[in-house]
Amino acid sequence: MKYLDEFQNPELARRLLDDIRSTVTRPWALMEVCGGQTHTIIRHGIDQLLPDQVELIHGPGCPVCVTPLEVIDKALEIAARPEVIFCSFGDMLRVPGSDRDLFQVRSRGGDVRVVYSPLDALKIAQQHPDREVVFFGIGFETTAPPNAMTVYQARKLGIPNFSLLVSHVRVPPAIEAIMTSPGCRVQAFLAAGHVCSVMGMEEYPELAARHRVPIVVTGFEPLDILEGIRRTVRQLERGEHTVDNAYPRAVRSEGNPAARAMLADVFEVTDRSWRGIGTIPASGWRLSERYRDYDAEHRFSVGGITTKEPAACRSGEVLQGFIKPHECEAFGTLCTPRTPLGATMVSSEGACAAYYLYRRLGTTPTPQEASPVV
Repeated sequence: MKYLDEFQNPELARRLLDDIRSTVTRPWALMEVCGGQTHTIIRHGIDQLLPDQVELIHGPGCPVCVTPLEVIDKALEIAARPEVIFCSFGDMLRVPGSDRDLFQVRSRGGDVRVVYSPLDALKIAQQHPDREVVFFGIGFETTAPPNAMTVYQARKLGIPNFSLLVSHVRVPPAIEAIMTSPGCRVQAFLAAGHVCSVMGMEEYPELAARHRVPIVVTGFEPLDILEGIRRTVRQLERGEHTVDNAYPRAVRSEGNPAARAMLADVFEVTDRSWRGIGTIPASGWRLSERYRDYDAEHRFSVGGITTKEPAACRSGEVLQGFIKPHECEAFGTLCTPRTPLGATMVSSEGACAAYYLYRRLGTTPTPQEASPVV
């Protein structure tokens, strides 16, 4: 398949692995930021093919996984209201809140709909002017621009019955938080290529210099991952700590100026809580004052909801790279894709889901368990 086969070539993969093996002389710990990269690594066994000195630590780059429990509970509270049509991407429907999920809200009469674009939700709002239509806007810099565009269109078209429940987060502050956390073992980062395709790379040189860590912008196919690792290991062995773009077919240094302009118009930077990690300063976006009327949290007065994470779930430690998913006592027993304790087992980009699906449980998943995402 065009654009896939050429990035999964076994011979080229062997050459990259040989280069990495001939370069590495001592132990290094690299964090891949994005959950999509984690799934590629686990699915293709890339971590097992690397020399023993190179450890991959799975980062907090899964948008569903880092959405805090209190935001899930706010979504559930809003979705259960009779006047509301609640719209979301499918992977959020099975994410457990404190006492239910969106599927259960729908089974009890809530109007919860899966959409493929936030603009679909806006169309529903136009078709149902007597209902309140809410879109669940979560994710990183990759999903924020279309959500920003939808709010911009709602305001421009004068659609008052649309609103956005916002939980957008930003990668650079998360890297800062990881590097300054006690016990951090990360020595380099494979930055998420799709995030950089939107935001560019200008936020990373300062981080790389201050923490003396290489940051290599990396894609998502097996050869992309191996090339990112190869460039990272070379920098580490040389004592360098620069920002390198190993994904030039998609990433320009300035990113996408149109998307960045839309983000700057609709959102403003704010502190955000990350599931299992806590509040990270300036790590997220909220609607700016100009668009505040479209903020579902404000419109439905759910700002006071607070929650407590399940004690048995160690997803916070997984998201910070302190443990691997199978080192959690609940992994594969109390917590499976069909009975998840945390979002890392539900999401298609979750590290726990990747370990469960591809090899690390020791049992063969059932067909139902092998498709945890709706």
